[in-house]
Amino acid sequence: MLIPAIKSDWQLLFRPERHGNYINDHCVIKANDGSWNLFGITSLESRSDSERYFVHAAGKSLTEPMTELEKVIDTGTRAWAPCVVEHEGLYYMYFGPGETKMEVTNVLSHWMGHKINIKGNPVMAVNRDHMVIKNNGKWIMYASGLKDSYSCISVLESDNLIDWDFKGYALTSSGSAPMNPPWGAFESPFVVKKDGLFYLFTTYTDCSHASYHNTIVFCSENPYNFGDYTAEKHSQMVMAELHSHAGEILEDNGKYYITSCGWRGYNSIIEGGVAIAELDWTEKQ
Repeated sequence: MLIPAIKSDWQLLFRPERHGNYINDHCVIKANDGSWNLFGITSLESRSDSERYFVHAAGKSLTEPMTELEKVIDTGTRAWAPCVVEHEGLYYMYFGPGETKMEVTNVLSHWMGHKINIKGNPVMAVNRDHMVIKNNGKWIMYASGLKDSYSCISVLESDNLIDWDFKGYALTSSGSAPMNPPWGAFESPFVVKKDGLFYLFTTYTDCSHASYHNTIVFCSENPYNFGDYTAEKHSQMVMAELHSHAGEILEDNGKYYITSCGWRGYNSIIEGGVAIAELDWTEKQ
């Protein structure tokens, strides 16, 4: 088992100027042309109900600031927490909140809506903050939601990125869980497979200033089950706590990175922007 830790100073990766004045939940993907592309929540009003499109930025590397391009997915309704994956020359974007939405493209600047089929998911189980990985030939989706009025992260599976089956809950909370706001405290799940184990990073917050940059990390041999989190189990289950909000875990040239973002006025690492730092992994003693 490895313990992730932030090992460098934070640097600016991207701050919007034309289409918004901050970045919240975002995703970063390396395109087929070698460029790094970022899509993120933003607005000009700095209110969650005004977040109705994503800003697109791109750059040549993760070590220099990206250039702002245009806004995408401007459909007039709320658009939160994009996740983008590539498969066979196409890019698939998933986002919320509420009903999961999907758009597809072969060029990252222009997206088209496409129907997504989700079978078997309970009400409120898959309502925001989607993230997708591929493991053993299957696509696995994680999404924040609620189970029995407690925070949870659901897990779904697909063969084709369009038809998804609800498989259960990758992470639940119950009883004495330290936080449980009505919308759920688990935000922005991100799963990394490393040396045969799966590491689930999630921001655990009630959106107060005190917890806004509280990312906790779980580890499991099974990507479908990270356990049930309570206050009593904190030291047993949580293997690392990182100062980051809605972080992406990125790998490039053998190095790992973590990002952080957030609303203005919440003591974000780089106000209004996405910050990036190197991430180190050390063996658990």
